[in-house]
Amino acid sequence: MYEASLAEGFLFTDLYQLTMAQVYYRLGVHEQLAEFDYYFRSYPDYGKHQAGYAVNAGLEWLLDWIETTHVTDVDIEHLATLRSASGDPLFAGDFLAWLRQNGDFSGIGIAAIPEGRVVHPNVPIAVVVGPLVIAQILETSLLNHLNYPTLIATKASRVHEAGSGRPVLEFGMRRGPERGSNAGTRAALIGGADFSSNVGTSFATGVPAKGTHAHSLIQLFLAKGESELDAFRAYADVFPDDCLLLVDTIDTIESGIPNAITVFEELRRSGHEPVGIRLDSGDLAYLAIQAARMLNDAGFADTSIVLSSNLDELAIWQIVSQIRSEAPSYRVDPDHLIGRLSYGVGTRLITSQGDASLDGVYKLVAIEEPSGWRPAIKVSESQAKIPNPGRKQVWRLYDARGTATADVLGRADETIETGRPITLHHPVIPTSMRRLPEGAVSEVEVLPVPVMANGRRLEQSPTIDELRRRRSADLERLDPGVRRLINPHVYHVSLTDNLWDMKIGMVRRLMGQ
Repeated sequence: MYEASLAEGFLFTDLYQLTMAQVYYRLGVHEQLAEFDYYFRSYPDYGKHQAGYAVNAGLEWLLDWIETTHVTDVDIEHLATLRSASGDPLFAGDFLAWLRQNGDFSGIGIAAIPEGRVVHPNVPIAVVVGPLVIAQILETSLLNHLNYPTLIATKASRVHEAGSGRPVLEFGMRRGPERGSNAGTRAALIGGADFSSNVGTSFATGVPAKGTHAHSLIQLFLAKGESELDAFRAYADVFPDDCLLLVDTIDTIESGIPNAITVFEELRRSGHEPVGIRLDSGDLAYLAIQAARMLNDAGFADTSIVLSSNLDELAIWQIVSQIRSEAPSYRVDPDHLIGRLSYGVGTRLITSQGDASLDGVYKLVAIEEPSGWRPAIKVSESQAKIPNPGRKQVWRLYDARGTATADVLGRADETIETGRPITLHHPVIPTSMRRLPEGAVSEVEVLPVPVMANGRRLEQSPTIDELRRRRSADLERLDPGVRRLINPHVYHVSLTDNLWDMKIGMVRRLMGQ
């Protein structure tokens, strides 16, 4: 039997976090304060198209988990059953006794870029400070709570942009990663989906659940010897003010749309207005044009047309482009048609098809000693995997247009001010640097803000609407080239002189240069 309290509580972590914890305990450094950075290394790349930004998601559910999670007697009993290769207990009794007394996150503090905001590679999204053992054990759950939602929120934002702001309905629950679909639904609602068919998570987030009906409704009537029209009438009878009919079970143009129009006329005569139709197969752009023409001719020019079936941002972009090109030849106004479209996006959103994981990492960057904080670093053959060490500040710089021009990492004791020239270094390439002259920066924003102290959140959890407003505000200040669906401009993430010098100096010392 699946025991959620065991699998999703304090032991929702990787074994190596706990084995390292025992090593720290033996060394006597287990309660030493440490700082870890969470960031991702690269944007999602979907093959034919790439993201030029990401949308931060998952933070609030992570904070909820931290606040409510602690080690239990059952957790300790299970850990005590683990054995080493020699058959001895993997975890010593004194370590387990210490863990039982100290196994919570009450010593954790977090500064983070608020959920819903636009984020970029190599920029610390969450900075965790706490006792070394507890901050280390937190790694796996933190990555689990933040990587997938950020991936889905980013995809949803791109879908929203491709659809020119028209309503997006997320309905990927059936194809999502088991209960992870709930996190995916919430992330999609933050990133750009207006509604979801996921009833439970919709209630939990305060967003009304939305949906239509499936082909099985029509199939039932056909199996009983009745007709598609009978099925439509039955649905309209139960939902006269919410009637949106799926019209492609038999023949969209010859059967589905004409039968829908018949039912719509009947609804109107009885004092109700239909919502619209849904197209779930075929050439969606062509069918949308024909549906619009037929509905217009029948006096239903303002009913909605919902498109679904394997949609993502590139498919929606193609549909919109095709409508603009072909609709005039059928005497259909393309702008009016595009303005009545909605999009049902399922599998390709909830699975982030094309790039199914975000390469988010959690790295030790500093440790506190009696003499003060000491920076930590690792050296890798891949320069892109060398973290930026030490306690840091992160700023977002805006140019004279008010457009975000760079995210800058610097040492904790540094400041950046408008009106002064700034030298910026590429995080990896030694020869790549640029100088922003005096007056080039109109605004400097500090990005990470305190969100948790002593294991308790500092503010109430924001609503989905607040998180959406954050996303929209950031996107409005992002260069259109960076928002582009294909081959986006590169957004600059840079290091200050001081941080660059410290990073290079530490790498050279470790490599004996």
